Amino acid sequence: MELHRRTAELRRVDLRAGAALGSSDAYALAHFAHVALTQDWHVPGHLSFASSHAGPFETITLPYGPQILWPDHCVQGSLDAEFSPALSIPRAELIVRKGYRRGIDSYSAFCEADGMTLTGLAGYLHERGFDRVFLAGLATDFCVAYSAVDARKAGFDVVVIEDACRAIDTE
Repeated sequence: MELHRRTAELRRVDLRAGAALGSSDAYALAHFAHVALTQDWHVPGHLSFASSHAGPFETITLPYGPQILWPDHCVQGSLDAEFSPALSIPRAELIVRKGYRRGIDSYSAFCEADGMTLTGLAGYLHERGFDRVFLAGLATDFCVAYSAVDARKAGFDVVVIEDACRAIDTE
């Protein structure tokens, strides 16, 4: 497929080896000339981890809003945080690590959960003249969705490649 040179794919989101959150099947991705990846990269004891609070999938209120408590996942340096070997990444031009601040979660590739702390991805893409992003990966109902909304807010046309996504809540 020939793409307009101003089109970037953001190979979103956390296609990783361990898949503690149960979404590990979204490896069938299209080929693009420009690729950026995101990677969950949590510190041990991250604020969003259920092991730091009540229990998995409960919701607590933080200064930036509601926070779902997740099973521990994608801890820095762990197998679970690595990209899956099934994901071919030789053309990746940028890897955005997210969730590495202990006290704030991050679903979006563009902005932390506080809605104010930017990841730098929008600036990176704008600086290179991109005006459209294609999103694929995990999880449709969180990281992909938040990234799509924030990409639109940043002025990008957004295409979600649904066949290359998977949700945590599959119902």
